[in-house]
Amino acid sequence: MSIYFRKATLADSSKVADILIESRRAFLPFAPSAHTDDENRHWVRATLIPEGGVIVAYKRSAIVGVIATSREGGFSWIEQLYLDPAHVGRGIGTMMMDHILDSIKKPVRLYTFQENYGARRFYERYGFKSIAFSDGQGNEERCPDILYELRM
Repeated sequence: MSIYFRKATLADSSKVADILIESRRAFLPFAPSAHTDDENRHWVRATLIPEGGVIVAYKRSAIVGVIATSREGGFSWIEQLYLDPAHVGRGIGTMMMDHILDSIKKPVRLYTFQENYGARRFYERYGFKSIAFSDGQGNEERCPDILYELRM
């Protein structure tokens, strides 16, 4: 399967938002979004993509995944990593993570929900180590989360 990567553009905002919304519904039912679909679409278009650091994974001309990164406080951050639910389990997430880890500075940090066992296993396979657990009061969903770090 040929998967390609490129920087997201404003023209991608609708599909990027679709992936974030649909993936959260499919895989994070315990953490409903704190925002409406329209608010999420506006945020993707007005904030996420314009701030940069958003890469889309695509095959043929269809966007199948999104990863967003930033750099702050001496760390690279993986802010978003979502796949179109119809494309989960095909190795695309692995290709996305390999691509991004080759292109950002270490150490890398990210948050995931404690209850998101699939994501936890995925990140831990890459060597991410849990460095803090919270009760969720610091995130919009109010769900317990984990701060992970990859030092390599």
